[in-house]
Amino acid sequence: MAVETVGLVLVFVIILVALILFLTEPVPIDVTAIGIMVVLMILGPWTGISPREGVAGFSNPATITILAMMILSEGVRRTGAIQRLQKVVASYTGDSEHRQLGATIGLVGPLSGVINNTAAVAVLLPMVSDLAHEHGTSPSKLLLPLSYASMAGGMLTLIGTSTNLLASDVASRLATDDPSLHAFSMFEFTQLGIIVFLVTAAYLLTIGYWLAPSHVTPRSDLETTEEEEFLTEIIVGQQSSFVGSTVQEALEAVDFEANVTQLIREGRYHREPAMSTTIQSGDIFTIRLTEEALQTLHELEGIEFVPEVTPPGGLEALGPGQTLVEVVVTAGSDLVGETVESSTFQDQYQTGVLAIRRGGETAYERLTEYRIRPGDLLLTESDPDTIDRLADDPNVIVAGELEMQRFRSSKLPIAVAIVLSVVGLAALGILPVMVAALGGVLIMISTGILKPTEAYDAVQWDVIFLLAGVIPLGQAMSETGGADLLGSFVASTAEFLPAIAVLGLFYLLTALMTNLVSNQASVVLLIPVAVDTATQLQANAFAFVMAVTFAASTAFMSPVGYQTNLFVYGPGGYKFSDYARVGAPLQIMLAVVTTLGIAVFWGI
Repeated sequence: MAVETVGLVLVFVIILVALILFLTEPVPIDVTAIGIMVVLMILGPWTGISPREGVAGFSNPATITILAMMILSEGVRRTGAIQRLQKVVASYTGDSEHRQLGATIGLVGPLSGVINNTAAVAVLLPMVSDLAHEHGTSPSKLLLPLSYASMAGGMLTLIGTSTNLLASDVASRLATDDPSLHAFSMFEFTQLGIIVFLVTAAYLLTIGYWLAPSHVTPRSDLETTEEEEFLTEIIVGQQSSFVGSTVQEALEAVDFEANVTQLIREGRYHREPAMSTTIQSGDIFTIRLTEEALQTLHELEGIEFVPEVTPPGGLEALGPGQTLVEVVVTAGSDLVGETVESSTFQDQYQTGVLAIRRGGETAYERLTEYRIRPGDLLLTESDPDTIDRLADDPNVIVAGELEMQRFRSSKLPIAVAIVLSVVGLAALGILPVMVAALGGVLIMISTGILKPTEAYDAVQWDVIFLLAGVIPLGQAMSETGGADLLGSFVASTAEFLPAIAVLGLFYLLTALMTNLVSNQASVVLLIPVAVDTATQLQANAFAFVMAVTFAASTAFMSPVGYQTNLFVYGPGGYKFSDYARVGAPLQIMLAVVTTLGIAVFWGI
């Protein structure tokens, strides 16, 4: 068997295995991507990928630009700009759900064109979540539109999404074979991006609003529950008949249901004490119980309430100003696969996990049995210092209010000026976007907007490794002739379909793959195929590149295809089916709009 044939077979086997691993996720997708890179280098004589080419993804301009944009976005967040914006938005929207939805879409769309759309959702998610809770709106009515609008807004400029940057790089590398191809300029596809965003916004404000679910989140659940139940703290005195009894025996003796959530004994803090724990004099218990049970407890001898009695050193362990905070577990988090207990999350942050939301399920007890997954939402009880630390932790995204965080407000004008300068220099062609973004990072650190450690923490390293790992796969497709083979297969549909229909077919194929795998993998795999298909049809290759680029950035039908969908999964209390119900009509609508738009602006 010829070397070329062996290489072709090997590349397709690697792609098939990669797709299975991306879809099932037995290991994190960034680990899979690095595995792809290593295998391609090991099989270099057949795949055409040398060690230098295999690791080139780490120095790829697209990878470096994305890294820099993540840091710039964090710098803007550190100034408190989003919190200021929240106050303005809240004064405009009030209790109107439609105004809240309109403001959400109107903010995240343009912002996603200036900074990376994933970062835009990360910084706006707490604002939108707080806006919903403060005014009695279901967060699920706002958070899915937040994600969808950010994806559409990301198509306004080159730097709006990592997909655009990666597609631009792939297209520029293929330009030697087709003179119609080139790297994208800053506003290369803005005209079509505006149309896509407006169509998406119109859909989300009408049909999408009607289809979006009205789920109740853990935070809403607790707020509703607190109208009927109370969370109180009691001190067991020496005269109490409960001294010497177990927690189980005490609950049976009072004959009412209560949930003992925590115990402080001799200044030490214990979460969810065992029912077999023997009660001692001076113990401080936190209990959730009904109003009737509260009155019964108040009448018992030897039981005093904490607000009325402050034992020496007892309450210091609780921490002042505790509040409820929602955090979302990110895709690359160290918490994934761990339980609440094994992760040491509670000990590290001195915070209690009161509930876990996964899709439509909520649990308030035996949380240590739950294996944490990406997108899980943890309802925690934290103090102001802990909220600051959680906000700085790349393993989680704080979805609650951050009023306690200490922002560098005086640096706000500088941060905004830096971001606008980066966009302006790249748009005018004065500097390459990578150079402009890296320069912006350097200025942010030099001016004190960000500390060096904060800049490193701002990078989503799983995304960087994912990009670096899949980039060689696209090159292997071209080197072995795999792209040409797939192009011939798709081009054969031109025998019974017009060229514009083949273009639409490519859009749908890319959208389907992105919903199942990832946007980066879809771009790397399908752009070479699209170019070869266009060549065989004697069509405009750039038009086919545009179809793949737009489709890879609009994965609406699943939470796994695009990171912004995963971000809102937990806070919105969504189910997998919610994405398909709300996203499928929009996906089909944009397939038609985008295909026609490409034909008008670039021709076929």
